Amino acid sequence: MILIFGANGQLGYEFKRVLKNREVLAFSHKEVDITDIEKIEKIVKDKKIDVIINCAAYNNVDKAEEEKERCYRINAYAPAELAKIAKKNGAEFITYSTDFVFDGKNINSYKENDIPKPISIYGKSKLEGERLIKEIYDKSYIIRVSWVYGVGNRNFIKNIVKWSKEKSVLKMSSDQISSITYTKNIVDLTLKLLETKKYGLYHISDKGESSKYSQAKEVLNFLKWKGKLLEVSSKEFDSIAKRPKYSKLNTDKIENLLEIEIPCWKENLKEFLLELKERGEL
Repeated sequence: MILIFGANGQLGYEFKRVLKNREVLAFSHKEVDITDIEKIEKIVKDKKIDVIINCAAYNNVDKAEEEKERCYRINAYAPAELAKIAKKNGAEFITYSTDFVFDGKNINSYKENDIPKPISIYGKSKLEGERLIKEIYDKSYIIRVSWVYGVGNRNFIKNIVKWSKEKSVLKMSSDQISSITYTKNIVDLTLKLLETKKYGLYHISDKGESSKYSQAKEVLNFLKWKGKLLEVSSKEFDSIAKRPKYSKLNTDKIENLLEIEIPCWKENLKEFLLELKERGEL
């Protein structure tokens, strides 16, 4: 049986869709808080759990600067406790980290063995989670992802669609570069990775590089939007937390292991927009 936490988030929602014909126990944050370790221990004890997938996270990058303790509790300490529970019960453990563990000063995409230097509380909390889990349990998959979007919950791509209906002028930054990553891609590769039993740290990101501006341009062209899109600096948005200027994740490790080629972000984005159209959400 597969146990999933954070079931109503973007990744959790996608896992539920893909695994609908498998034996799955999935809990949203409201149903089970991942910091409630006693409750989780009871759940795992009462069921035969083979895999624990942690999709729960504190993702508000700016608010994390003010809620450091809560951010660390959810992103570092609770996942570490889940790893302990998985180890105790002989289950494999999967959790997700972020491109924000890097400072953004690289000129080439970040590999798994590049030295992390997070510049925000959010990034530091995720890195601490990685460190603790590595120490606790060797049958863990730690997967870094970037700029995630999917059908479940809110995300930047859905926001662009929303803003296009409300405004005739949109401003988007072009000086922060990474790649959006489709939840379908993340879930598909995670499940393939699970079959390999090659535990460790991996990067999953859609191919190519993009900025908020280039993503918005693709979406708005798809929508045949008649407004004006302005290319601006990220400084215009006056964010509280620092963000890496460049955080593209290198995916050679997982592609070589699985002998696959990850699709370009533009291909995945088009597929996603077509699905939103079918669902009547555009």
